[in-house]
Amino acid sequence: MTFAERYGPWAVIAGASEGTGRAFARQVAAQGVDCILIARRAEPLAALADTIRSEGGGDCVPATVDLAAPVAFEEVVEVVGGREVGLFISNAGADPNGSRFLDRDLATWMDLVRRNVVTMMQCCHHFAGPMRARGRGGLLLVNSGACYGGSKFMAAYSASKAFTLCFAESLWGELHERGVDVLTLVMHMTDTPALRALLAEKGLPLPEGMARPEDVAALGLARLPHGPVQNWGLEDDEPGYALLSASDRRKRVVEIGEVSSHVFGKD
Repeated sequence: MTFAERYGPWAVIAGASEGTGRAFARQVAAQGVDCILIARRAEPLAALADTIRSEGGGDCVPATVDLAAPVAFEEVVEVVGGREVGLFISNAGADPNGSRFLDRDLATWMDLVRRNVVTMMQCCHHFAGPMRARGRGGLLLVNSGACYGGSKFMAAYSASKAFTLCFAESLWGELHERGVDVLTLVMHMTDTPALRALLAEKGLPLPEGMARPEDVAALGLARLPHGPVQNWGLEDDEPGYALLSASDRRKRVVEIGEVSSHVFGKD
């Protein structure tokens, strides 16, 4: 199947207004899949929709939704309506705080968890069910190297990304034999407006060797059929900063799934 046959006719891209989300939207649209663009700010979304249309990318629906709000999932569902979604990309999930846990109000971290975990999980449940019934589709959950360990400046953030890692691996184990591709794309330092803003706030220089959002998005879409994990800058069998290679993690998911089947029963 072509990309559009496998992941169309519609894609929902959460966190689409800038950076990797913007790159994902343009690349998905260029492959013939209509896009529903979700983000908090209306103006960048509208500009992106205009760009995609000018590039011949087909239909495009921008929708302003605060993905950290308690009603975010319901608003996404309302925007999508009866459209058939073959691809869900969860790209919203940066940490704009760079702060110790106790130095911010709890409400700050609750917003982060709702955006990075709760809304993402609700959307996966909503969109993956019909994908499984059709026997095709994809879930691409953008992640961070923070998923592999905690830090005194990233308690809630690294925990939310560890959830994404285990969640994506589990969904891949559950769905890949049903025709639904699942990938968590683990990014490293990527040159996004969110990262630039955080570094500027802290008075820190831009690191060398940052990845381009366009390259990160292209890798994620290319590796989507080969989940559950893709680590930026590492080959499939290379542990590197991940400590365990994507290939070894894939084998581990399969092995644990086989063991679990003796407890929970076969599919």
